[in-house]
Amino acid sequence: MALEITDATFEEVVLKSNKPVLVDFWAAWCGPCRMLTPIVEELSGDFDGKAVIGKVDVDANQEFAAKYGVRNIPTILIFKNGEVVDKQVGVAPKATYTEKLEALV
Repeated sequence: MALEITDATFEEVVLKSNKPVLVDFWAAWCGPCRMLTPIVEELSGDFDGKAVIGKVDVDANQEFAAKYGVRNIPTILIFKNGEVVDKQVGVAPKATYTEKLEALV
């Protein structure tokens, strides 16, 4: 299960993590976001213990979406050592995200 990340927990969960972190910026009303949800959930299981997989609801948590310039959703940002190392806007095949994470774990 992907971790729910909020503005209050973002720094601790994402920026201070010693593992790579995939963050899905999404909203409940967004059709493509709903298409991406099962992929993110699968990645959460696939990378359990190797990477942190989380979701930020941009309607409820706008601070970090704005800070990282998320203008379109879904947007996936991948962090390592508190820095953005990769970005994917829109829905891509699961293999795309798997390759990006495998390169970092």
